[in-house]
Amino acid sequence: MLDDKILWSRIQMGDHNALKMLFDLYYRPLCSYALQFTHNMLDAEDLVQNEYVKLWVRRSELSIHTSVKSYLYKSVYHAYLQKIRQDKKNDKLLDSLKYEALSYLLEEDNSEFIQKTERIKDAVKNLPDRCKEILLLSKKKGYKNREIAEKLGISIKTVESQIRIAFKKIREALEDGNLHLFLLFRALEKMK
Repeated sequence: MLDDKILWSRIQMGDHNALKMLFDLYYRPLCSYALQFTHNMLDAEDLVQNEYVKLWVRRSELSIHTSVKSYLYKSVYHAYLQKIRQDKKNDKLLDSLKYEALSYLLEEDNSEFIQKTERIKDAVKNLPDRCKEILLLSKKKGYKNREIAEKLGISIKTVESQIRIAFKKIREALEDGNLHLFLLFRALEKMK
């Protein structure tokens, strides 16, 4: 086996076999070293492979003053640090883009939310009086069906039926058929 200095000088002259020998000599140990940082073998292998590629591409301009082994270990470590910095920068950018997208969606959704709330309020106002009274007792004041039945002197089945009718009419008023309970509660809160 050739020593590092001889391998390096042959690599600098473009000797592919010398690069392969250097690769075979340090690839696995470098991957094990990188795995300590990345905690993922594929990421560790990517880091090491990239450093070998850089070594080959920049062979004529590099001057290694230590051993090639030391150079490779330092290169892998610095490549890992660079990757971490880049990942953090990318994460910040992604978070920023998510925030912008959500802000835009919230602005859009807010106007739709307000429109749906208004349609629910109108639908509740247009319910028959008894139906509206039962719905408001149930959803606005939090009465249980049994309590409503006792208060109004009607059967629990009638209460359930009137609530079902109210929901059906509200869904129809929303046109898309989706009744969101939080919208209903918000609309009922705003009613006098």
